[in-house]
Amino acid sequence: MLKKIFLVHLILFSGSILIAQNINPDKPDLIPTKFKFDSLPSSEINIPIAINLKPFYQMAEKSVDTVFTSPKYPNDWVYDGCDTRYKYIFRRSPLYMKANGTSLVLGFTGYYKITGSTRLCAAGYGISPWTPSCTCGGSDEGERKVNVSFTNSFSITPDYNIKLNIVRNEPQALNKCEVCFWGQDITKQVLNGLKKELDDSKKDLDKNYSNVNLKPRFQQVWDQLTKVYNINNLGWLKINPEKLRINSINAKNDSLNISLGLSAKPVISFEKPIAQPGWIPNLGSFNNTPGFNIFLDAVLNYDSLTQILNKEVAGMEFTFKKLLIKKRFVIDSCKLSGAGNDKLIIKVNFSGTNKGIVYLLGKPVYNNTTKTIEVEDVEFDIKSKNILLKSADWLFDKKITKQISKNAKFNLTAYIDSAKTNINQQLNQEWMQGIKSYGDIKEIKLAGIYPMEQYLIIRSNCSGELSVKIDSINFSL
Repeated sequence: MLKKIFLVHLILFSGSILIAQNINPDKPDLIPTKFKFDSLPSSEINIPIAINLKPFYQMAEKSVDTVFTSPKYPNDWVYDGCDTRYKYIFRRSPLYMKANGTSLVLGFTGYYKITGSTRLCAAGYGISPWTPSCTCGGSDEGERKVNVSFTNSFSITPDYNIKLNIVRNEPQALNKCEVCFWGQDITKQVLNGLKKELDDSKKDLDKNYSNVNLKPRFQQVWDQLTKVYNINNLGWLKINPEKLRINSINAKNDSLNISLGLSAKPVISFEKPIAQPGWIPNLGSFNNTPGFNIFLDAVLNYDSLTQILNKEVAGMEFTFKKLLIKKRFVIDSCKLSGAGNDKLIIKVNFSGTNKGIVYLLGKPVYNNTTKTIEVEDVEFDIKSKNILLKSADWLFDKKITKQISKNAKFNLTAYIDSAKTNINQQLNQEWMQGIKSYGDIKEIKLAGIYPMEQYLIIRSNCSGELSVKIDSINFSL
């Protein structure tokens, strides 16, 4: 009997010596099967832009003369054939604009007075003196009126030029101008003289404003989009713009309304990425989906997630019985990493009866109810060829994996709320003087979890509204 007891103790003692050595299996060598990290889909952002046209009105106001006169007024006459001569002065009201669709009507009311006289002619020669000068539109009857306007139709080219096609409309006399006692209506002659003056103004408008280059202004916007932004509590936001497009363009009242589309691949990361400025590409094809639909990759560092997990599990102790011997398993620390497929690797440094390393595998999933990332189906990597690991079968107790699984949860509520707050701050700001954006994220949904080797990528889908208002713009750029 004593011999048998001695043999049992000897075997147990020998086993204890065997498994008391450090257990250091190789890291799991997993083949990335049934897992594909798709490239980030392009985010589509459609932005209605309202450009205040008042600066354009002011520009046109300075370009159109306020007073028109007959040549060398008031000293010289304009001769209409042999028998009529006249001279006039014409002033205009402030300009007004009417915008509708893709056209702008620039107009004003003109007020004029004319002085003229007549004589008898034969064979193209005057045979009588000029009659005394008479005035139409004098102080007694008031100035004569005429409506004058230009129609400007516009379009935008792929290289960001606004093309204006300016047409001088026919002046519309609101009342006649009958000169003196002979009652001759010379309104037509006055309007003909006025049209020559207006055609000269149209030439100036064509020369200076028929082609408005907005590319430098859009390049400034593009430069802002290619910058890297520090998002409080989230890391760094890189928008990664790809192209711009014009969905529609029309004018109404004092606003030029442009629906601008942006394709981008925004990413948030803990480490500051490198900004990649570049020249703005030409405008892309039409797409008029309202609001925006953004796919956003948040690149989470495993070190940060490891710290969260260690706060929960480091120091946990488990006790097991192996025949007559008690076994202790103490979690000293854990370290998370990605397997490059759909699994997370949890490296567990442990002490107690034995000291060493074991590896756990688990699948990260998102619990939409609790807004947490949880690690499910946690299991030991038992494919190792390490003999010591296989001999310590008591290490593979489910209590360990259940406890780690229970604590391997990462709540994203604060992250999502912070993302909404901080991204909304980015949407609502003055990008440069006179240009402001207004927006609101309506919803953030988790679209995928990708445990890459170096980072855990959380892909979310954001939807909302965004608009831009331009109160001033330098058309001379």
